[in-house]
Amino acid sequence: MDLASIFIYDTTWAFAAEILIRVTVMFTLIILFLRFTGKRGVRQLSIFELTIILSLGSIAGDPMFTEDLPIIQAVLIMSTVILLYRLCTWTMMKYQPFEDLLEGRARYIVEDGLLVLDKIKQGEMSHDEFFAEMRQQGVEHLGQVRTGLLETDGEFSLLLYPPDKIGYGLPLFPKQYQAVDQIEHGIYYACMYCGYVDYLSNPNQLCQRCENDGKKWAKALNSKIVR
Repeated sequence: MDLASIFIYDTTWAFAAEILIRVTVMFTLIILFLRFTGKRGVRQLSIFELTIILSLGSIAGDPMFTEDLPIIQAVLIMSTVILLYRLCTWTMMKYQPFEDLLEGRARYIVEDGLLVLDKIKQGEMSHDEFFAEMRQQGVEHLGQVRTGLLETDGEFSLLLYPPDKIGYGLPLFPKQYQAVDQIEHGIYYACMYCGYVDYLSNPNQLCQRCENDGKKWAKALNSKIVR
């Protein structure tokens, strides 16, 4: 057994320096890719923890079975990634604008039972994804939600109205989230684009809040939260 071949093989000082440059560039590219594609995290993993997992995904396993990949190169890569991670977290602690640039800020998605219009128009949220998150927390319609916040790690935080403050809101479950063809007088309807609630004179009426061209309305609900 040639231990020198296992740990060093043909690694030179020049190639070790090249590894440091490669790791730094790829680490930066992964962060930028995740940041500018709108990725905020995976459940309790932050964008940096996700970056480490992606960066070390192959280098941790390849040296176990690849003959011409010495362990010293894996050690260099892992050490560089950890140093870059420490440098980024230290910089974020010292400079708030740097943290906001890389990880973003918590964003309001729902305010007073209505979807926040600028987030919808900028394509920063998906109706289906957000509705699924609220359904999993036992929310039936937007009238039950006072505030909905998208955290930097991708989690949703909700503040709900007390039972006596719940109003009419856009339904979140598929069977109720359906566009109506006929209007019934004396019934509230919710815009399927922004959640605005109003009486209608016809099913093609424009929403006063978002002027949605889709002109789609669903029957609004005002049911209480069931736990």
